[in-house]
Parts: sequence; structure tokens; C-alpha cells
Amino acid sequence: MDISINNASDLRAEITRLKMLKEEQGLALQARFTGPSAIFHTIISIFPKSPDGKNTGIFSQDMFGLLSRVLLPLTLNKTIFRNSNFIIKTLVGFLSQKASHFVSEDSVTGLWGKVKHLFDKKKDKNTDNRIPFESEAS
Repeated sequence: MDISINNASDLRAEITRLKMLKEEQGLALQARFTGPSAIFHTIISIFPKSPDGKNTGIFSQDMFGLLSRVLLPLTLNKTIFRNSNFIIKTLVGFLSQKASHFVSEDSVTGLWGKVKHLFDKKKDKNTDNRIPFESEAS
């Protein structure tokens, strides 16, 4: 949009046009932020959606992924890195945000199954070394 301004009246007309445009855009922004639902929809519109309608941002993860985004840095900064400086705690937060993409319901249940299987093996080992009853020995 190339506007040529040749004299003072063209300049005044352009200034009034720009002032009216500013007022229109200000009213549009004011209408966008009038209520809580409008603010909520504005914030949600920041996160992109995939073509099939699902969110591809932070809300695409399951509950374990979302919990790991919050609990992992909080736990690490309160336990292991308690006396660390701001840079280390920020780095832990950043790395745990990246690691939370690998935490899902499938990975947690798989890990839980492996740990449960290890304890089942130890339980079976302990039950094999029992002393038989008199009726079983003969």
C-alpha cells in the first residue's frame, strides 16, 4: 500500500485516516478482552491445533506428561539441587520440560510393570526355598 503525499492536505487526510484506524483497532482489542471467556479463548488460540482438531501444544500430553512438567523440576530443585544457584535451577527446569515429552502413560505403566515383575521374581524365589510339610515329604 504505497500512498503518495504531495501536499499538506494529503498529509492531513492521511493523519486522520491513521487516527481512525487506530481507534478501530483499539475497539477491536477492547472487544477481544471484555470478559473472562474472551480472555480464555484468546489464551487458548495461542496453542496451535493439528488438522484433525487435537491440540499439538502442551495440552496434547496425557496426565503423566503434564504432571512431570511440574513435579519433576519442583522435586529436583527442592531435593537434589536445594542449595544451587538460579542458573542451575533454571537449567534443571528447562531440561525437565524437554524430558517431560518422553514421559507418557505407556512409559510409566511399562516401568511399573518391570518393577512389579522384579518383585514377583523375588517372591517366587523365596517361596521355593520353603520347608515342606510332613505330608508333602513322603
